[in-house]
Amino acid sequence: MSQPLLQARILTGIFIIFLTAFPSAAHAGGDYHLSKNIPVSGTGRWDYLTADDATRRVYVSHGTEVDVLDADKGTIVGTIGPLQGVHGIALAPDLGRGFISDGHDDSVIVFDLKTLKILTKVSAGKNPDAIVYEPVTHKVFAFNGGSGTSTIIDAGKAQAIVTIDLGGRPEFAAVDGKGHVFDDLEDKNAIIKIDANTQTVTEHWPSAPGEEPASIAIDSKNHRLFVGCHNQMLIILDTDTGKIITHLPIGEGVDATVFDPKTSLVISTSGDGTMTVIHEDAPDKYHIVKTIETQKRSRTLALDKKTHRLFLPAAQFTTAPVPTPDNPHPRPSVIPGSFSILVFDAAD
Repeated sequence: MSQPLLQARILTGIFIIFLTAFPSAAHAGGDYHLSKNIPVSGTGRWDYLTADDATRRVYVSHGTEVDVLDADKGTIVGTIGPLQGVHGIALAPDLGRGFISDGHDDSVIVFDLKTLKILTKVSAGKNPDAIVYEPVTHKVFAFNGGSGTSTIIDAGKAQAIVTIDLGGRPEFAAVDGKGHVFDDLEDKNAIIKIDANTQTVTEHWPSAPGEEPASIAIDSKNHRLFVGCHNQMLIILDTDTGKIITHLPIGEGVDATVFDPKTSLVISTSGDGTMTVIHEDAPDKYHIVKTIETQKRSRTLALDKKTHRLFLPAAQFTTAPVPTPDNPHPRPSVIPGSFSILVFDAAD
């Protein structure tokens, strides 16, 4: 065998070993493209989305209901509701239950993950918004935006345990899988850390230079929080010390951030119609890979960690009404029949 041919075969073998050892390497470039637009019937706005990688479902808050999609087929497989005004969905797969924050009803709705049937309702604080399941203690944390509190629920018993004061208006939340819950206080420019066992706020960290923190994602392995802020900045901090590691520019009106542990990509979506993709080169080193155009007001998303697929809600809106003294900041309405889920796939 000639020397050049031998070298070529060696290089090919190394490349195959690399792809086998790192199956998601082809997705690590962060080059996402719009692959599908899934129409969803009904009217109303939206808030959080949650993807269940195991059952291949995506839960979409949509006005007074939760629409449930098949993550692979892109079809509607069920609806949970009617409710009063949905914000977020938390899943407890080990208990076979899901939890919905119904902000307009000041309650948390408990449903069966298999049948999607509503099981019961738990009273919460004023306007529960973000909601997460903490798997170590089997507790659900509903963050009440209207009262600056968190209602902690025994997920197995579907009963409220206690409501704790947070010291500000909570927004997005995340868990590290080790008994800690994190949330950002948008009006206080702060990040809090909660011990799920003792049910107390143990840390209160400033988000500066980030202002009005609105989204959170976590890299539990490397102890990093990724917080999207409304001054068009993503801050990265240490989950143990609260130290700000670095910060990078993102779009205007951020409302969601996710972290893909297999590709080491941090992705933030903003209301200006952009999606910023950032790569974690090392726990203390990051760079912007790409800024992708999405759709105006598509500022929340869910990540399917199995396929690396992203799901973003979108709709067409009417022109905003003329401001009045009683309504100085009027909001446009969703045009009926225009709501859909944008699906972005990673390029091979």
